[in-house]
Amino acid sequence: MPEKITSEDFLNNLAETIADSVSKQKSVSFFEGEKSNSVVSSFNRLFGRQRPVHHILGGGKSADVLLWRNKKISSSVLAGATAIWVLFEWLNYHFLTLLCFAVVLGMLAQFVWSNASGLLNRSPSEVPRLFLPEELFVSIGRSLGGEVNRGLHFLQDIACGGNLKQFLVVVLSLWVAAVIGSWCNFLTVLYIGFIAAHTLPVLYERYDEQIDSFVYNFLDQFRNQYKKLDAGVLSKIPKGKFKLKKHD
Repeated sequence: MPEKITSEDFLNNLAETIADSVSKQKSVSFFEGEKSNSVVSSFNRLFGRQRPVHHILGGGKSADVLLWRNKKISSSVLAGATAIWVLFEWLNYHFLTLLCFAVVLGMLAQFVWSNASGLLNRSPSEVPRLFLPEELFVSIGRSLGGEVNRGLHFLQDIACGGNLKQFLVVVLSLWVAAVIGSWCNFLTVLYIGFIAAHTLPVLYERYDEQIDSFVYNFLDQFRNQYKKLDAGVLSKIPKGKFKLKKHD
């Protein structure tokens, strides 16, 4: 006879297994933990990863920034994003207001530059012309268009691929994103994603073996507890049998 288990017991057992796995990892010595993690990582990688994190992120300059290969550039990008978020969210500035202030300051600087020579009895100096190449906007548009098309292609493959597990995971992820979006505005969601992109990959690259080992241990424990719940509760739930009526 299978052992009866309720949903409350299932949650309690799951919490105890997680606590036991964490305590075991802490009690193991450094060398033993490194050896066991290296053995596990040689077989199990999160999301079936076979390549380094740097290659998965593209292997270019963007991957270098996300993985903090150059700390000055990464910290500057993160500080700039934080400053933009503080200006728009905490100080309640608007984009048009900041744009007008920036244009006014630029015009004021050029006015002083062009007229300072006359005040100092010197020959007038030419103000350098500001020029943005058209190729810059073309490359930005192509990059954005390529990423949008890639995302649409991915969603269409998930919807039409027939893999129910992947479909449910994507739908659940979109639902979680919608719930988070109802808590805060779009700029805050972008900032949270930006912070996560600059912290989670580098943390996973540094502690990938420990994270992979913990995740797979957690999934194994969850699978075992689910089998007990299925054998004790879910399998005993009567399932209705539907028969199709034959029409002449």
